[in-house]
Amino acid sequence: MLQIKEPRNLDESEKKIIRELIKNPRISDNQISKNTKVPVMSVNRKRKQLEKEGLLRYYAAVDNSESGTGAFKSKQLYIIKFKIGITRKEYIDKLEKDKKFLGFNASYISSSFIGEREGHLALVLILNAESDSSLVDEFSANLIPHLKSKLGEDCVQEIVTMKITNVMRVHHNYLPSLNMENGVIKKDWPDEYIFVNKSLEPEKE
Repeated sequence: MLQIKEPRNLDESEKKIIRELIKNPRISDNQISKNTKVPVMSVNRKRKQLEKEGLLRYYAAVDNSESGTGAFKSKQLYIIKFKIGITRKEYIDKLEKDKKFLGFNASYISSSFIGEREGHLALVLILNAESDSSLVDEFSANLIPHLKSKLGEDCVQEIVTMKITNVMRVHHNYLPSLNMENGVIKKDWPDEYIFVNKSLEPEKE
């Protein structure tokens, strides 16, 4: 069941804690306290509350591109526009909980989003594969037939594609070729370049 959360304002201490975790998700509460001057007990309590509310999320990413492990040499963006009548809830219930689709997701889909295109539900995917030909094969022979088996033979109305050559920025703050070293953001990367959220009013000095 989809749940819509009410907006939640972050207090200044929470912003400081989140900024430190963005720079290094493995940082200890003690070190956050030293860096921010927020009492360690407050850091621990606020971090746990942010995690519980789903406002803090931690990920580990492996670079499988040609400049990394080399497992994936092809990356493509797809926008799949569905026919009128297919809803977000139907897509999530029939696809995102399906074991076969979950396996495909983990293997080939690096990112996916549900959106809207010209009034239709749209699925945006970034697919990785060993080569251009295997990417086309996986998309055409596995993904599209599976979508049709779950949502109907005529579910796909339009497909837009774009080849991706370089990843420049991830999650607002991570620029792998510029500001990352040893798996985390470089220590000399300025705090003013770390985005937490947009404040309606400028922060006080």
